[in-house]
Amino acid sequence: MSTPLAPPATIAFVGLGMMGKPMATRLVAAGYKLRIYDLSQQAMSEFVGANPSVLATASPRAAAEGADAVVCMLPDGKIVRAAVLDGADPVAAGLAADAPLIDMSSSAPTGTVALGKALAARGFAMIDAPVSGGVRRAIDGSLAIMAGGDPVIVDRARPLLLAMGKTVFQAGPLGAGHAVKALNNYLSASSLVTMCEALIVGEKFGLDQELMADVFNASSGMSNSTQVKAKPFVIPRNYAGGFSMALMAKDLRTASDLAREVGAEAHTLKDMADIWQRAYEKLGREADHTAIHKILLGE
Repeated sequence: MSTPLAPPATIAFVGLGMMGKPMATRLVAAGYKLRIYDLSQQAMSEFVGANPSVLATASPRAAAEGADAVVCMLPDGKIVRAAVLDGADPVAAGLAADAPLIDMSSSAPTGTVALGKALAARGFAMIDAPVSGGVRRAIDGSLAIMAGGDPVIVDRARPLLLAMGKTVFQAGPLGAGHAVKALNNYLSASSLVTMCEALIVGEKFGLDQELMADVFNASSGMSNSTQVKAKPFVIPRNYAGGFSMALMAKDLRTASDLAREVGAEAHTLKDMADIWQRAYEKLGREADHTAIHKILLGE
């Protein structure tokens, strides 16, 4: 059986965005040796400055060379495929035969399956392991991780995944992790929309918004949105939840596309994807997802 991916294994980490940076930091703290790559030279320089043992590399290929596994934490599956297979100096050109690719991005399940088949034809293994919990839980290492792929490879990667998360679910075959992640974000996005609408209606009636949040959290309307997003981000209207509107809209499109591909009549899902797409188009790429409140206010 292959050696578990435990410290001090060498890990190539591709993508140092809002989620990737704290996740990679958790790996360093756990004792892994990191080889990093990001399009942003500043992001790599800052990361190495804070973690001097880490090696910054010039390309995805260079990051993968000599690594025991490669983790991708990128904006979407198309970018993952470019970094891994189709772009200049891709991961696959430097990947060792026994080094699995672990896509922790929020990618489209069908694209993940296609990428996995392309890698398998070259003798490489892949699992998908997207996360839920946001930046706060990436920082404290309590992410929920949904893994899809060969259970043997998932078990091999489990020590690595548990360095970044609290719980690892074996979701099913390759692509299953990305599928359940997209559906989870559909539920999260829906609860945020309905909570914002409830707050808006209640405020117009004259109710105190913080009181409403307390009631929701002690009642059957409780959700992650009422617990984590109402008082810190929505009610004060600072909209600083730490997850972008663009990524939420993308995840809702992924979930809606999946419903269409499997022939499911998910009308609410399609409607919710349309709401988030319009919000993204109006507020732009830099907006936080909690700013959906502004759209619902008509601002």
